Amino acid sequence: MNNYSFSIFPNENFLDFRLYQYGWEQCRPLHSFGPFVRNHYLFHYIISGQGTLDSTGPDGTDRRYELGPGQGFLICPGQINTYAAHKTDPWEYTWLEFDGLRVEEYLDGAGLSALQPIYHPQFPSQGDELRDTMLYIARHAEAAPLHLIGHLCLFLDALIRSSSTRKTLHGGKLKDFYIQEAVNFMEHNYQRDLTVEEIADVCRLNRSYFSKLFKEIMGCPPQEFLIRLRLSKAAEMMKLSGNSIRDIAAGCGYPNQLHFSRAFKKRYGVSPRQWRAEEQQKK
Repeated sequence: MNNYSFSIFPNENFLDFRLYQYGWEQCRPLHSFGPFVRNHYLFHYIISGQGTLDSTGPDGTDRRYELGPGQGFLICPGQINTYAAHKTDPWEYTWLEFDGLRVEEYLDGAGLSALQPIYHPQFPSQGDELRDTMLYIARHAEAAPLHLIGHLCLFLDALIRSSSTRKTLHGGKLKDFYIQEAVNFMEHNYQRDLTVEEIADVCRLNRSYFSKLFKEIMGCPPQEFLIRLRLSKAAEMMKLSGNSIRDIAAGCGYPNQLHFSRAFKKRYGVSPRQWRAEEQQKK
């Protein structure tokens, strides 16, 4: 008899993970950055030293956080923030800037958001693992993109497992299959006008139950996920092609360019034209 091992991969959709920039820095005393608004998610892990984070939450409230070794802080797209090193014990940190359709869901699984941006590991050894994963990316800029994206996934996994504010994530169940079907359908049809009823019909589910289930699994209503999908595709096209913003908007389900610009600015904090210009400057 042959010995063998057999497993079925869980029903997960790892869509559009993107890594924008990463690095490490030993800051000078009082070195600061901001106020600034990011287009993507930015996470810092503090290796040593101290500093402060000043950020404006989605509720408009300004908050200051005093931070030290073993902690981390998250900056969300469109969020105004400033961070500064201590005057006598400046911090050393490593950082990653990243994005993707399901990134917000995974950050929510770690209990991190614009309202709760501070990371604390459950155990110091887990914080060390997260730090080492981030430093690996920072020190291997010459590695193949797929290799670095793989380590971005390891980073998100370590972040969720180690976070003291983590939430319980959903396992592979029948309802995950329904949501995978819905996501796949949206992936192939985001260019045209879609209704929640149509997406629910594909899954053979009642509209209200489908909407409730989708939000439970994905962390946002199906309409919001569809908007994120369209804007993510538009951002990718603006970065990789020379097509006009009008044509890109129409190709991503926004025949009205004004509606597209409003939705894009709400999501990324800047207009499509400004976002494209900033991305081109990074090249």
